[in-house]
Amino acid sequence: MVAYRHLGSSGLKVTEITYGNWLTHGSQVEADTAIECVRTALDLGITSFDTADTYANTKAEEVLGRALKGERRDGLEIFTKVYFPIDAKGANDSGLSRKHILRGVEGSLRRLGTDYVDLLQAHRFDDATPLEETMQAFADVVRSGKALYVGVSEWNAEQIRAGQELATQMGFRLVSNQPQYSMLWRVIEDQVVPTSKELGMGQVVWSPMAEGVLSGKYLPGSQPPAGSRATDEKGGREMIARWMTDPVLTAVQRLRPIAEDAGLTMAQLAVAWVLQNDNVSAALVGASRPEQLVENVKASGVRLEQDVLDAIDEALGDVVERDPSLTRSPSRLED
Repeated sequence: MVAYRHLGSSGLKVTEITYGNWLTHGSQVEADTAIECVRTALDLGITSFDTADTYANTKAEEVLGRALKGERRDGLEIFTKVYFPIDAKGANDSGLSRKHILRGVEGSLRRLGTDYVDLLQAHRFDDATPLEETMQAFADVVRSGKALYVGVSEWNAEQIRAGQELATQMGFRLVSNQPQYSMLWRVIEDQVVPTSKELGMGQVVWSPMAEGVLSGKYLPGSQPPAGSRATDEKGGREMIARWMTDPVLTAVQRLRPIAEDAGLTMAQLAVAWVLQNDNVSAALVGASRPEQLVENVKASGVRLEQDVLDAIDEALGDVVERDPSLTRSPSRLED
């Protein structure tokens, strides 16, 4: 069964492997298969589920709500996010204004079929709205009981510190940050992670397998397998393109013997690696087939020795991205 960790320094426990439905539900995967994946996640002991209103333009929330219907609500931890526009793209249909946050929460609760979410996250930082307004809106959502905890996503260290200061003044705390993090993408390590540790916030990391590249299925000099994310024209191919270079794919193949010596698949090694960071509360793992989950949850509880971590660093060399300035949100000041 999947192990639990505290979400930052809060009292909320979440499964260290959390099911995320970013690029699957409502877009790449048919609803019946998506629901089967959620049911498999539950069978494997995953009780934490991450989504967002913008995923598949609200359809991901709807599918997740249907899949979880009938489950004991107190036994689940449901996360969603607000920031990006859905459907109409009018002047007030994006960002972290009070209007957009409060309307966004109502829509998410309706689609998810619940009267509260465990974690509501600011999907990006909004530089076009006063931070005080954003934090006050989140405070009111918490007081109303529609969200139990609040987190952020892809905020840099300075933004996190400013947000936490205001949140504390308003009677609640930010408990988490949801950044991209993997063996290949380590931009949070220099600034975001130390700041989060200081402020009692945990990381809920997305793309621990670098859009599937760290599974090892993409080979340098070869066409991607049919049906893989790299061939998906609904968005997956664009997301993975930055990793589809021969230097990166060659370096990733050097991880294969390291995984084999550890008794892991390459995908399991990738998930286990992010969980070695003691500031990581959960790794988000999606699936287009239930059997993917069955294999990937085996990374829960795995402890990688220092010599394995050193071997990974040596294998990947200079293809790893570490520049902290790459932790950033889109600007709305020019909207």
